[in-house]
Amino acid sequence: MEKEKQLREHLVKLLQGGQAFRTREEILHGITLEDAGKKIAKLPYTLWQLLEHLRIAQWDILEFSRNPLHQSPKWPDAYWPKAAAPADQAALDSAQQAIASDLAAMIQLVQDPANDLLKPFAHGDGQTLLREAMLVAEHNAYHLGEMVVLRRLSGNWE
Repeated sequence: MEKEKQLREHLVKLLQGGQAFRTREEILHGITLEDAGKKIAKLPYTLWQLLEHLRIAQWDILEFSRNPLHQSPKWPDAYWPKAAAPADQAALDSAQQAIASDLAAMIQLVQDPANDLLKPFAHGDGQTLLREAMLVAEHNAYHLGEMVVLRRLSGNWE
């Protein structure tokens, strides 16, 4: 039981980030509406498109993990926004808030000892809560790293 508790604690730290790189809060702090839609030469996406992609993918993984009736969006089109920039500050703020709240919900799933980390979901094809939590952490880390590079290239990062 102690090992399972430790595993859950490690997963939470992995999901929260900040052990090997900056936290999500630090990386997303200070992104302006202008920065979010800024195009960088030779890159196929903006900060906004990365942010929305991260939000949509994390939400999809969370919903798959807690709702056996969940239907994922069509891959890959529905996972990437067409618009290069958010419609307004409210859309940018809403996306960031959704990312934070969905991550908190995934962490709650991981922390709940009633949820077996290794039991395959009946509605999946071998996926477990452990796998889905690690997928969220890996996917978020990848795209947060891209956001740091975009912010550096746009001059909005130290």
